[in-house]
Amino acid sequence: MISVKPKKGNLLIAEPSIIGDLSFNRSVVLLADHNTEGSVGFIMNKPLRYTIHDLIPEINANFRIYNGGPVEQDNLYFIHNIPELIPNSIEISSGIYWGGDFEYTKDLINQGKIKKNNIRFFLGYTGWDSHQLEDELEENSWIVSKNSYANKIIGKSATHFWKEKIMEQGGDYLIWSNAPENPILN
Repeated sequence: MISVKPKKGNLLIAEPSIIGDLSFNRSVVLLADHNTEGSVGFIMNKPLRYTIHDLIPEINANFRIYNGGPVEQDNLYFIHNIPELIPNSIEISSGIYWGGDFEYTKDLINQGKIKKNNIRFFLGYTGWDSHQLEDELEENSWIVSKNSYANKIIGKSATHFWKEKIMEQGGDYLIWSNAPENPILN
């Protein structure tokens, strides 16, 4: 039984049982949209070795790019907390916005008006068809959690994010917080 129903702005924490799944092992996903047609999210704690400048040389910034998920990994997405600067953004929740005018965003970054803690870029996204996420929740693949960071999540370090969220669950999850990423190597 699902204890908390997912909604836009929630975090999905990968259950420790998701081992060997390269995309979702130890992932924390920000749910950007959730409705009867499906769900979309971005993995918040899987930084890639690229920066925005590596992918778009005309942007003079070293903002890290994250693996947003396995869907459409050849497309760049972004979330931010500055809707007053980026037109055509869509609010996710708690002052977090998705997308907007990218050309204008590039100019603002180059002018130094957008900082690292204002924006996060992703290659790809995580997507679920209608009821697919609910099925995965029933299978205990994910834990639904409120986003207690609100719009500060954009500047949140990815290093120990999954471990912190698992420890917050308490109980039987505490033992998993210190388990090696791949128990076979233990």
